[in-house]
Amino acid sequence: MQITIRGKNIETTVALKEYIEKKLSKLEKYFESPLQAQVSLSVERGRHIVEVMIPLDGMLLRGEEETGDMYASVDLVLEKLERQIEKYKTRIFRRLRQAGNKSYPLVPQQATDEEGPRIVRTKKVTLKPMNVEEAVLQMDLIGHDFFVFLNDDTEEVNVVYKRKDGNYGWIEPKI
Repeated sequence: MQITIRGKNIETTVALKEYIEKKLSKLEKYFESPLQAQVSLSVERGRHIVEVMIPLDGMLLRGEEETGDMYASVDLVLEKLERQIEKYKTRIFRRLRQAGNKSYPLVPQQATDEEGPRIVRTKKVTLKPMNVEEAVLQMDLIGHDFFVFLNDDTEEVNVVYKRKDGNYGWIEPKI
């Protein structure tokens, strides 16, 4: 497993790096191909925050935890990722076996009004053809409230989102 560890307001010691590598190597038993993981460590006002992202051929496993101890945060993130893998294992493996990935970069427009809200973060995403159910699954996996995807039926960009009542919404643009 290839692990990239990045620290913010914390020095990533050799012991901490070895601990993270040891813990994350346990996830390899779920996958046949080698994994790449990005680990972000940060300390803010006494909170030790660990975020782990593992891209899986168009899908993304993501976990984030914060506690008063960095090692405890690592343990909790690992537990969260293992639960996600167990919960969605069959769907993930089915999706990974399917062929036909298409990449469509999505670039947001920059704000021009200096006084109003401004874009403070830009993110490029790869749009992968999938159906609505798979998009909801992916949204739940990464823990976001919305997910942008390429609808494999219509070949148009769609959005699914989590509603306040716990249900899901689906935005299908009409041009």
